[in-house]
Amino acid sequence: MTAQPEITQRDLRNRSKEIMDAVEHGQAFTVTRDGHRIGELIPLRGRRRFVSRMEFATMSRGAPPVDLEAFRADQDAAADHDSGDPYAR
Repeated sequence: MTAQPEITQRDLRNRSKEIMDAVEHGQAFTVTRDGHRIGELIPLRGRRRFVSRMEFATMSRGAPPVDLEAFRADQDAAADHDSGDPYAR
């Protein structure tokens, strides 16, 4: 793992466009003030919303099998079966 470069608070203020462009392209920075590390400036990870069926199947191959009886028992234990008639007023 490579160490991320340190930048001072002053550098961040004076070179903000250059630094933000670098962050946009994947570079992370540690921000310092008076020689003390105070934070990290890191790029946001892009969130994918769609996973193809083939990719899901590939990822799922190593997953343990689901015990359907245990799954149903967990659901029953979590459900509130004594709630009565939801339509009764």
